[in-house]
Amino acid sequence: MTKLYIVSTPIGNLKDITLRALDILKEVDLILCEDTRVTKKILNHYDIKTPVQSYHQHSSLGKINKIKDLLKQEKNLALVSDSGTPGISDPGNKLVNELMSDKLMSSIEIIPVPGPSALTTIASISGFPMDKFIFMGFPPHKKGRNKFFREILEYKYPVILYESPYRIIKTLKELDSQVTGYELQVTIGRELTKKFETIYRGKIKNIINQIKPKGEFVIVINL
Repeated sequence: MTKLYIVSTPIGNLKDITLRALDILKEVDLILCEDTRVTKKILNHYDIKTPVQSYHQHSSLGKINKIKDLLKQEKNLALVSDSGTPGISDPGNKLVNELMSDKLMSSIEIIPVPGPSALTTIASISGFPMDKFIFMGFPPHKKGRNKFFREILEYKYPVILYESPYRIIKTLKELDSQVTGYELQVTIGRELTKKFETIYRGKIKNIINQIKPKGEFVIVINL
């Protein structure tokens, strides 16, 4: 049976990739990448010669149809994102959904290859009760931001967000402005697993002035 592997890759430290993931990336016929340049850094590091092809959020329906054709030709494929686990805040789930809605699904096997994820990495060190939590991905850039933050504060469980260096300060200030009567406690990870990994803990008001807006951020909000 033809196979599509959903393969997790490191979120920073290349040593975090699993032995199973390396074996699969070597064995498949083609690797579908969010950005081929990023994926090739991993492949070159581990001397993997498997060809790559781009597949990302802006890929057309024609690209998806080409992927379907490859699977019909009994080519085994691997899907990776730039970092972490495909399908979480990237278009991996869109591809899986397209395949599941096609009769092709009966002739292929979709196999998860678990591994690194910024979501679980920050949850493991947050210090908050994480037996239940809400993951909200990236906040909207413009439309719906206020509603998004208001909804977060209505949940009774910790909430995890992703944020870019360009909007991290703005997001923290907007979160803080939505709160009255108490101060939000947060744990924030910057550049997780990388050389300049930094963890910030405490009240948003105190953390804002400590933040260096460089790299990728993951925020845990304790309500």
